[in-house]
Amino acid sequence: MNLSKPSGKVIIFSAPSGSGKSTVVNHLLKVFPKLAFSVSATTRKPRAGEVHGESYYFLEEADFKNKMENNAFLETEEVYPGLFYGTLLSEVQRIWDNGQCVVFDVDVVGGVNLKQKFKKEALSVFLKPPSIEVLMQRLNARSTEVAHELKMRVDKAHFELQFESKYDVVLVNDVLSETFEKSEKLVNDFLSS
Repeated sequence: MNLSKPSGKVIIFSAPSGSGKSTVVNHLLKVFPKLAFSVSATTRKPRAGEVHGESYYFLEEADFKNKMENNAFLETEEVYPGLFYGTLLSEVQRIWDNGQCVVFDVDVVGGVNLKQKFKKEALSVFLKPPSIEVLMQRLNARSTEVAHELKMRVDKAHFELQFESKYDVVLVNDVLSETFEKSEKLVNDFLSS
């Protein structure tokens, strides 16, 4: 499947897990009606309150790999062994067909790959925590990971922080209200350009 409107604009938000990326993206979706969230596909199990088709498309690994083989994805990433995430081409096309701008909330490597595909038509934003210590506090407060998963996420965050220079903008999410304000300006300027 190919995208029928390759000149549509996209906004990419990436960050280490626990940096506040979903909070910022959800805020922007409320502020800008022109934005629409690209629901990612994943092989992970749903967390409490997550809904298939809204939070993610929750797929079995075999189904995910079948879609990969059939080129149904714009990009995919094996984030952890056996844990896949990806952006379905059909999801991007759906949003463009509605006359909206796609907003991606993706992992760091996926964000770099999307920026390479969309080039000038993409605004890529790397959201980072003020420090690894603050990130650990946020992940602990979330209470969704057990100790070994928390260590894995922190180790991955060290790796992901090396990619910030590949993004158009780096935002430090220290004071949430200020992060909202800065991200609103970035999006407004990009949509107006």
